[in-house]
Amino acid sequence: MKASARNVLKGTVTGVKLGAVNAEVTLDLGGGTQFVAIVTVESVHSLGIAVGKEAIALVKAPWVMLMTEGSDIRLSARNCFKGEVTQVTDGAVNAEVIVRLANGSEIHSIITRQAVAELDLAVGVEATVVIKASHVILGVPA
Repeated sequence: MKASARNVLKGTVTGVKLGAVNAEVTLDLGGGTQFVAIVTVESVHSLGIAVGKEAIALVKAPWVMLMTEGSDIRLSARNCFKGEVTQVTDGAVNAEVIVRLANGSEIHSIITRQAVAELDLAVGVEATVVIKASHVILGVPA
């Protein structure tokens, strides 16, 4: 599969909670990393999403927030993962920052150069990746 989303995370569905309109889908990405997506109930049915099935989470890099020194902060975002910055690429206004999680997954984030400076992001720095569950698009293998 080719997609414009920089973050393509493969996992196994470990939970599906159906609501009236939306559903909460939990994926095991390996290494103890649980990833949560909020999609419509219709999407769950049309994609055949069920516990034990494989699924792919797509997250565009601009939807990924980063923070440092956040261990004492609780957020409403369902996906908060600590990792280590492995690359920072500066652009004219924005920068791409890559963070490697404990399970080996690499998460790409596009943030402003000002944010990179304010957070002191550089290779080797510990950072927390923050992804709202509603910013995840799910897919399934064909």
